[in-house]
Amino acid sequence: MKLPPPYYQSQEVVRLAKDLLGKYLYTHINKTITGGIITETEAYAGVTDKASHAYNGRRTARTETMYQQGGISYVYFTYGMHHLFNVVTGKKEVPHAILIRAIYPLTGCETMLKRTGKQKINYQLTNGPAKMAKALGITKKQNGISLSGNLIWIEDKGVSVHKNHIKSTPRIGIDYAGEDALLPYRFILDYKNYIS
Repeated sequence: MKLPPPYYQSQEVVRLAKDLLGKYLYTHINKTITGGIITETEAYAGVTDKASHAYNGRRTARTETMYQQGGISYVYFTYGMHHLFNVVTGKKEVPHAILIRAIYPLTGCETMLKRTGKQKINYQLTNGPAKMAKALGITKKQNGISLSGNLIWIEDKGVSVHKNHIKSTPRIGIDYAGEDALLPYRFILDYKNYIS
């Protein structure tokens, strides 16, 4: 069952980042469905979070998507080569987002191999946000779209994730965020090395 819009509109971005572990992320791009189990996330808590693109109320053409009502995609291009996929959460004008860092690939694996140029299905196929977005065919073309539609969506298939199987750590690659770089906002599901 697709996650309903109210799910994404919670103000508790850290709780949602943890809750998304074990959910199924899918894309339907170029007539092919690809997807898998979400195994790693990072929470970004809007205007108060020094690691967030929207810290201190920053609004740019790129970040404007974050200020929309929760339940849409936020896809941005980084380092001149990678697309990263985020889930916008919270109410309108509250720019919370969750970076989906990794999945365990289950559906459309042959297509994922073609998109990434890899030879075999293993943890290196989708164990990082750039790898995952590439495998799923996600680019800036999918920025700002509803997660209730048929292009990108997340399903709850009733998988129960025990808290003992979830690890929290500081987020990756945000040394610029000062003390906020130490916040334990990265969540990892212990799932056969499918983490970055």
